[in-house]
Amino acid sequence: MKLSNIHHVAIIGSDYEKTRHFYCDLLGFEQLDEHIRPEKKDILFNVRQGNLILEIFIKSDAPARPTMPDPEHRGLRHLAFKVDNVEACLAEFDRLGISHEPLRYDDFDGKKMTFFFDPDGLPLEIHE
Repeated sequence: MKLSNIHHVAIIGSDYEKTRHFYCDLLGFEQLDEHIRPEKKDILFNVRQGNLILEIFIKSDAPARPTMPDPEHRGLRHLAFKVDNVEACLAEFDRLGISHEPLRYDDFDGKKMTFFFDPDGLPLEIHE
């Protein structure tokens, strides 16, 4: 068995408008589709940027994530995006009103990185 690439990453959000605005309007993902699923009490839509596809489920009754800033719970810790220039990305976040942590350096490779959060508090990282 060979696992060669990630097909998609699934995210659960609680508010369609806020989540769609964040990923599409602010982060620049293209919305591919939308499926309203009354039998599952959710809305599912896929977004893409380059080769990365996010499968986003909107479930208003989904349990909240454990409170931040403690990301040390079992399961997926965060989603990291590779960028060419973290400082330029942070300047764009500031322009768009996306809050983020201060610039930091990876403990192992020394490259610039930091965290920001989606509307439901999902930790996201940018990393050079």
